[in-house]
Amino acid sequence: MIKRIWRGWATKDNADSYFDVLTNQVIPGIEAKNIPGYKGFEVLRKDNIDEVEFMTIITFDSIQNVIDFQGENYTRAYIPDVAKSVLKRWENECIHYEKIM
Repeated sequence: MIKRIWRGWATKDNADSYFDVLTNQVIPGIEAKNIPGYKGFEVLRKDNIDEVEFMTIITFDSIQNVIDFQGENYTRAYIPDVAKSVLKRWENECIHYEKIM
């Protein structure tokens, strides 16, 4: 099992808008691709002093499934323009971990 981890930050004013875009557009768009081995999406939120951090964790069966989703440059972050429009900043790369327990 592979966990694909990414972080993005929004202003406090845009945090709820980003979460709305994520849950109503980005995640359904990914799920509509019917990617083999896709298992689910987790979203974590951390309110900081001057911004809100979001961490997304997408679970896949294998790294090949990640490549099927994102291509050979699979570490590249998937950030649709609609998400960029409400984010303050974001990571351009994702980190992939193998779940061993």
